[in-house]
Amino acid sequence: MPSLRTGYVVANGVRVFYAEAGRQADPLVLFCHGFPQLSFAWRHQLPPVAEAGFRAVAIDMPGYGRSDKPDVSYDVVWLAGVLAGLVPALGHERAVFVGHDWGGAVVWPLARLHAEVVAGVAGINMPDLPHLPVAPVELIRAARPERPNYMVQFQERGAAEFFLELDVDGFLEMMFRTRTTVNVAAFTDEAMAVYAEAFRPDGALTPPLEYYRNLDRNWELTAHLADTKIEVPCLMVTTDGDPMLTPAMAEGMEERVPDLERVHITECGHYTPEERPAELTAALLGFLSRLSRWA
Repeated sequence: MPSLRTGYVVANGVRVFYAEAGRQADPLVLFCHGFPQLSFAWRHQLPPVAEAGFRAVAIDMPGYGRSDKPDVSYDVVWLAGVLAGLVPALGHERAVFVGHDWGGAVVWPLARLHAEVVAGVAGINMPDLPHLPVAPVELIRAARPERPNYMVQFQERGAAEFFLELDVDGFLEMMFRTRTTVNVAAFTDEAMAVYAEAFRPDGALTPPLEYYRNLDRNWELTAHLADTKIEVPCLMVTTDGDPMLTPAMAEGMEERVPDLERVHITECGHYTPEERPAELTAALLGFLSRLSRWA
């Protein structure tokens, strides 16, 4: 990302890579990517958000890219602790957290676990989900016992890595240029090369897969938050072409997130920050412009 400043910051003992635009004195907006992406996924949003008067910072999530990859349990409580620690480490008191896919799956509980550092939340494709009555992996297994979902197949450590590392380029081609994506042209050869470089080294895929391996652990760790509402202003962005995180999954969020704004983007699949950058940026700027300034 040549037009952006880059650096590292240590939070909760974890060295995290970030790319940023904007002045340090401006309110912090922290962008958290999903799987299998990087801070690079937000390259289209950072400059315009900075131009609108915010400090826009996108991180390589813990375990991804140039961030540390400790051999720990990548559960949501640990991840939320690292992300919350980034706010004071970057010199701020609070931030608006923008999370897509797994980034969203972390920032929603973060808003409950570390409310003191959260000025707002924007979930991109990933909604705030209710606490399920059954452990998630069990539920996913039962839905398709004859052909296990990829999240089930990711559960066994080592097996998924072995098959994905045989052909990292083919794996990324499947993720970004198949049915999950409506605007396939967004994933140019240059963009694909950035992701391939990050995930090709031996062991680079294990920490990202560990996020999936903590689905049931996260369910246990967050059970006590089931009735806790998120009181800060929030934005939920859905798309019409995401087969994994459908708009229907965001229904009823107002019960848990009462101050909620919704935006729906059409002709867009799962990877909204890259597939429909202008539309998503407009939604974010509209949301941010209505918030009171935060430090």
